[in-house]
Amino acid sequence: MNKVAVIGSMNVDLVSRVPRFLLPGETLQGLSFQVFPGGKGGNQAVAAARLTDEVLMLGKLGDDANGAMYREVLRDSGIIDSCVETEPHTQTGGTVIEVDASTGDNRIIYFPGANMMVDPAQIERHWEELLRYDIFLLQLEIPMDTVAHAIKRLHEAGKIIILDPAPAQPLPHGLLPLVTYVTPNEVELGLLTGLSAKTEQELILAARRLVQMGAPAVIAKAGKLGAYLVTSDSLEHFSGFTVEAVDTTAAGDSFNAGLAAALGQGIDAQNAISYANAVGAISTLSAGAQQAMPSRRAVEDFIHQHNLKGEEQ
Repeated sequence: MNKVAVIGSMNVDLVSRVPRFLLPGETLQGLSFQVFPGGKGGNQAVAAARLTDEVLMLGKLGDDANGAMYREVLRDSGIIDSCVETEPHTQTGGTVIEVDASTGDNRIIYFPGANMMVDPAQIERHWEELLRYDIFLLQLEIPMDTVAHAIKRLHEAGKIIILDPAPAQPLPHGLLPLVTYVTPNEVELGLLTGLSAKTEQELILAARRLVQMGAPAVIAKAGKLGAYLVTSDSLEHFSGFTVEAVDTTAAGDSFNAGLAAALGQGIDAQNAISYANAVGAISTLSAGAQQAMPSRRAVEDFIHQHNLKGEEQ
């Protein structure tokens, strides 16, 4: 079995469910308020740890109470945290998340904190340990030069690299060809390509454009529509699952973790995407990010109940 490592961010999320999204200058009574461990890197690590046997996390926490709490979360989740460093006199990253209770959609404000201190030197300090892993998940909530450095080094080492280009921002020239799979949603596709990706056909055209820009394989996440695998000579669609979403926070992170876990088990890309669709769908059924992420057994049961072959093909 191939082992999974995550290089990325860890945040503490402040989440409020609201009847609808706020208007400018408006005060609206929330339906609930909760505090969750989050961050794209931490989310993907926790989700992967529930689906596969060994997961490593590399990132930075502050030396505050949130950092100590997050360290406990990693250890309680069975995640190897030897590459997670604590930065003195620094706050742990955090987010404020507004969830529309009527749709499950969310809007997020991000404070990076210690995440911005994850640097190429940290990659090098832990390089020998990183080499023990086979599949790497990265996102864009740590400095771009660190992401680029890690991807270059991992590509040279022959590793499988899954890049979630979120939050959406331009990528350095020459980075896309080094990534095994890039997994944008419609917003990220639009920013990366300059094309609209609001409709199904527009999303496909934008994904093809990203391949033309150098990406070997694009897995375009399309929410309820599922996902599209686009390469230079192929296009495949993998239908999503119909569920009543409660909270879509970290559905994309769950998808990426499911993809990595399935690939790590030797599953081919097509079936790994179908598996990732199931993981992402289950994660929307409960509030919060990491709390809603399913176990391997839960995913297997879900796939069986939804008749994967009949619904996905």
